[in-house]
Amino acid sequence: MIWCSGWELASAVSNAGGLGLIGSGSMYPDVLREHIQKCKKATNKPFGVNVPLLYPQTDDHINIILEEGVKIVFTSAGNPKKYTSYLKERGVTVVHVVANEKFALKCVDAGVDAIVAEGFEAGGHNGFEETTTMALIPQLRKLIDIPLIAAGGIGTGRSMLAAFALGADGVQIGSRFAASIESSGHENFKQQIIVATDGSTKLSLKQLVPVRLIRNKFLNLVEEAEKRGASKDELIGLLGRGRAKLGMFNGNLDEGELEIGQISAIINEIKSSAEIVREIIEEFEEAKIELSLLKF
Repeated sequence: MIWCSGWELASAVSNAGGLGLIGSGSMYPDVLREHIQKCKKATNKPFGVNVPLLYPQTDDHINIILEEGVKIVFTSAGNPKKYTSYLKERGVTVVHVVANEKFALKCVDAGVDAIVAEGFEAGGHNGFEETTTMALIPQLRKLIDIPLIAAGGIGTGRSMLAAFALGADGVQIGSRFAASIESSGHENFKQQIIVATDGSTKLSLKQLVPVRLIRNKFLNLVEEAEKRGASKDELIGLLGRGRAKLGMFNGNLDEGELEIGQISAIINEIKSSAEIVREIIEEFEEAKIELSLLKF
């Protein structure tokens, strides 16, 4: 959710009854502080910050989160042991994002409060194993006994109910909110999401860090380079700096990265976060009733 989930989206989701998360991966430390402060003014409900552990400014982000009194942190893209005990000792609830059994067990050892299990369907950075959400959730449910949050391919009430049936205790939704009114993504990017169909996204750049992208000129260049056996250094050079910002925040649909999940195929309208949350909950309750009436 980098370039999409700033204080406006996070506060709107929290105000609507969810747990809004500020995506700090695209933010300099002073920008993160500003977003946290604005979020505190915009909502009196809990919210959190997602901290990818692969960026050099992570220490600064953690310190700012503590200074500003944020009590919920979702970490990702790194070793959960690095900050979990440090944050928990200071009263912070810690959740870590994983895509396989190995890191789920590391999370338990690190003492996290909950795990997000993100399946292959998800947008943005993804797992090398390409395990789907439907396979990953029951796999990890048998393995761990701490709260398990399903992510990847979830954007409706029915998919949320399915995740619960598989053993999840909650769901994390990204792509559906990337196309919300409050998302800080560029309007061009939002429009590209709502016209996406099945097959519009592809998991790419597996030699570096797998990332699910909407097909465009940039993705075609990546595929051509991979087909001719480009090295990691060549791919890093092609990726360059700022591709994600160029696409999702600046709206360059040809040259930028357009990160979104497979669920984009059923997103066909830009709505407010409050509308999205309400529709998901209403569909969830309707689906529960339908299932209760079925004779198995």
